Amino acid sequence: MDLESAFQTVGEFGPFQRRAVFVLNLSQLYMACQSMLIVLIGSTPQYQIQSKDSAQPSQQVQLQHPTFTEDVDSIVTEWLLVKQQAYKVGLAGSLFFAGLLVGNVVFGPLSDKIGRKPVYLTGLFLEVVFGYVTALAPSYEVFAASRLLVGLMNGGIGLVCFVLTQEYVGKSYWAMTGTLASMSFAVGIALFAALGYFIRPWRTLAMAANSSGVLFFLLSVMLPESPRWLYSQGQTERAEEVLRYMAQKNSNKANNLVLQRVSAGKAGYHDNRRSGVLQLIVHPVLRLRTVVLMYVWYACSLVYYGLTLGAGDMSGSRYLNVAMYGVVELPAYPLCIYFINKHWAGRRKSMAAFLCLAGVACLCTTLVPDSSGETLLYKSAGGLFLSVTSLALLGKLMVSAAFNIAYVYTSELYPTVIRNAGLGVCAMSCRVGGILAPFVPSMRALHTSMPFTVFCLSGLSAGCLGLLLPETLHRPAAETLEDLSSPNQARVLETKALLYDNESNHL
Repeated sequence: MDLESAFQTVGEFGPFQRRAVFVLNLSQLYMACQSMLIVLIGSTPQYQIQSKDSAQPSQQVQLQHPTFTEDVDSIVTEWLLVKQQAYKVGLAGSLFFAGLLVGNVVFGPLSDKIGRKPVYLTGLFLEVVFGYVTALAPSYEVFAASRLLVGLMNGGIGLVCFVLTQEYVGKSYWAMTGTLASMSFAVGIALFAALGYFIRPWRTLAMAANSSGVLFFLLSVMLPESPRWLYSQGQTERAEEVLRYMAQKNSNKANNLVLQRVSAGKAGYHDNRRSGVLQLIVHPVLRLRTVVLMYVWYACSLVYYGLTLGAGDMSGSRYLNVAMYGVVELPAYPLCIYFINKHWAGRRKSMAAFLCLAGVACLCTTLVPDSSGETLLYKSAGGLFLSVTSLALLGKLMVSAAFNIAYVYTSELYPTVIRNAGLGVCAMSCRVGGILAPFVPSMRALHTSMPFTVFCLSGLSAGCLGLLLPETLHRPAAETLEDLSSPNQARVLETKALLYDNESNHL
């Protein structure tokens, strides 16, 4: 039998899979805390600069000393990261995201080559170790280096954890488990805000947030290897053992479970030329999908972080602001579950629609001024529903839904043998969008509406471009590269590209 039939026998989402998904979602909570750590421990309280009047002008800088007027313990107060040193707070955050970018690229192909479980466990273990280095750092330089390494591990295991969650369950549950993973990350942001509210010293907060990773690592050790990965690598016997173990835990009988044998030529696991990032460029179908998906992920990241900057300029408690940053995303996930499983919407149309709606929200934001809000459009709505904040949060809700669908959709568009490599390349373009997003507001010098116009065009163009991709709802998942030749796996554009490539090989 094939894999999907085997999961029907074993149980697509039985007690074992529910426990495994729960453990992996706990890891999402931990990764969320590490991602948001710099927001709280890098906070800058109010301060005053004191200097001696009798000092010489050349010595004035050396005698200046900041006096903090708020009772806040952070890396800023410990290492006096103000004035000329203030850039170091942002640098630490940038180093974390730089680590995410590299981790996405390195860990994806690595897990496709040596397995999901060893890469995931090694990355989680090292992230916990480097997390403790962050909490105990004796200097800023050690702290910054540790954030880079934590980001490297976080970006890598984030992808592997997501793919492992998908590959434990039947394909009909991929959308649900992918959504649960995204929801867990959003909940982790809100829980970290609550943890920061009760634990104010930054070293204690970093230690407490990191210690949960130890427990989640111990729980993850008992997880088996992905049966889908084992099967894609030609290790059919081991895949059958894992499936029988899952069936036993699900109280189902699968003693006679026998998978179809896949030849080495079909699986392609002995041919290095047919795996890895290079195949994303060489294979005609994968090349088209990768180009489109990279732009979709880039646009999602650009709009998401751009709207976060617009909606995040709120007064009040920073702990409440961090919590809202996570909570505002939660309504997006039930919307995803509803739409992507409907035959009239599916993955492709839902992702495109949410991206276009995010772009429209950005367009409407340009019609409402930040200060007075006294435009004709604003007055006609009574000032109740149309404001910069409400429209920006609505746009963030829409792009969060599109982002979540992009994760699920991308994992379904790539075959198992290079699924992590594909996700890694797409995530790399996502990080590029996140890096560029803070620079877009500087385009206000050209025109006040230019930044949100860029976000609007990005969302609309990505939504339209996403319609070129094939629908994956109720269609079998591709396990090998040869499966992409099936008419059910490609749209007309991809089929023509594949036929052209075959003709070129015969010439």
